Amino acid sequence: QVLAFHPRRLIMLDNNESGLYNLHLELEPFSGGAVLQIVVADVVNRQKIERLFAELRPEIVFHAAAYKHVPLMEEHPDEAVRVNILGTRNVAEAACRYGTERLVFISTDKAVDPTSIMGATKRVGEMLISAMAGTSPTLCTAVRFGNVLGSRGSVVPTFERQIEKGGPVTVTHPDMTRYFMSIQEAVALVIYAASLTRGGDLFVLDMGEQVRIEELAQGLIRLRGLRPGVDIPIRYIGVRSGEKLHESLVEDDGEAEPTEHPSIRRVNSNHEWRRTDLCRQIDSLARALEEDRQAATEVLWKIACGAPRALPRS
Repeated sequence: QVLAFHPRRLIMLDNNESGLYNLHLELEPFSGGAVLQIVVADVVNRQKIERLFAELRPEIVFHAAAYKHVPLMEEHPDEAVRVNILGTRNVAEAACRYGTERLVFISTDKAVDPTSIMGATKRVGEMLISAMAGTSPTLCTAVRFGNVLGSRGSVVPTFERQIEKGGPVTVTHPDMTRYFMSIQEAVALVIYAASLTRGGDLFVLDMGEQVRIEELAQGLIRLRGLRPGVDIPIRYIGVRSGEKLHESLVEDDGEAEPTEHPSIRRVNSNHEWRRTDLCRQIDSLARALEEDRQAATEVLWKIACGAPRALPRS
């Protein structure tokens, strides 16, 4: 979709060298004269990110690098903090320092009143993007949405593999719901949101009604001509650590106003964060990370929520 806008150069950065190589092969026939450049790097490596921005001077940056698996990040909060917060700061600061025109941070509905480590780190990422606004000419914005069907980590491929093996299909809770949209739609709206930003914006995408995970599993079983609970058993495994039964796209004290695009809304919040204060707190978090994982977790929750970890909401 980016190539459809005929960029002069498309730089693809990731720490997954095989994925990058395959992506380059996939996109090459559609380059349309654009230079396709792959960069093997990790956003946590501050010096390398700084050097790359100084050399390449990208005009528009879509920052999607993150650890996203909720239960795994409950077990490895130090990695979630390093990538989702410190990596985001590295990218945002380099973008502002080297004249990037627009920076788009990909967020998640799990950042709303977070109850998971992953959600808390993405919430701090949103705060950081907001705090960067006005500190440089770079227009920093965040786009928040829910689950993307078929993306890496999506529940759909998991269900399909389980169905192919004859089941059981594992569902955490019969009442659990999630927002879903397609990869193509999510990407198109993220790109459009980049053109709408005035800097410091937090956009949410219209994802329609929440879908019951159980109904999604049943639908995938029926698509194979099979009967849920008869040909393919469904087994409930319980809500996992950090998970909510239902997600929200906007905080209780926030409001989302329409934009010129019917599927993109701008969140108005009463909260403001100063870059120097927030970066000082993130520095404290980074120091705690090196000394005591439990202490670092407590600092994380204080930054993200201003309080100890909240209990999950139904």
